[in-house]
Amino acid sequence: MLRCGRFEFDLGQPLVMGIVNVTPDSFSDGGRHHQADQAIAHGLALRDAGAHILDIGGESTRPGSSPVPEEEELARVLPVLEGLVHTGVALSVDTMKPRVMQAALDLGVDMINDVGGFAAPGAWAAVAPTHCGLCIMHMRGTPQTMQQDPVYGDVVSEVAAYLHARMAAAMANGIARERLCIDPGFGFGKTVDHNLALFKNLGHLADMAPVLVGLSRKSILGALTGKGTADRLLPSVVSALLAARRGASILRVHDVAETVLALKLQRELGD
Repeated sequence: MLRCGRFEFDLGQPLVMGIVNVTPDSFSDGGRHHQADQAIAHGLALRDAGAHILDIGGESTRPGSSPVPEEEELARVLPVLEGLVHTGVALSVDTMKPRVMQAALDLGVDMINDVGGFAAPGAWAAVAPTHCGLCIMHMRGTPQTMQQDPVYGDVVSEVAAYLHARMAAAMANGIARERLCIDPGFGFGKTVDHNLALFKNLGHLADMAPVLVGLSRKSILGALTGKGTADRLLPSVVSALLAARRGASILRVHDVAETVLALKLQRELGD
């Protein structure tokens, strides 16, 4: 079970998290939903397509991206949250900034998705008194530096140890375990080989906590298939299905309708 603000998910089937980037520069769809009304409409379309959670982000964390000032991130995401918070779908905010976390929680969002693992001063204080879900992600370095020759001794054990330590820190700050999920951070300070090793060991991570997998349209899929970003629908859906079979509880995707349909077929036709 995952406790997520106004929602409790039993995780008997994978949840689909739809991506709503309110940014001009995200790697896949930057600029397409930059205006609040466009982002709200896109969020509603993803809800209608079957998304259980919408993940709203106002700062790109693609490799090499620059930080967004706090006030600008707030100006991007708050109108979208206000437009979606009462539409019957769980809302997540993708942010590393405690003030953005607090403002989003004040509006009633259900999850905070922090690629920085809640390491910023004040992050635990912002989320601990609430009932929101938390997604703790692993990232080596920062978006500006993470893909500059990342090196691990054993990527699976190092990522698992980091996530275990951050979960322990969350619980030490009074956050119940059932509010936590983890993300190995595909593409965040990892080579293709690192990503493959983590993917093949998702079951090990799933023994720790519910696992969120975000592979949708990412460069690893391009490396494996030779497809450009705009042509990664099929690789994204297949990777989501394989992640679910390996124990992922939440699939963070751009292509919600196709992923929902694929999961339905897997349930109907699978063993």
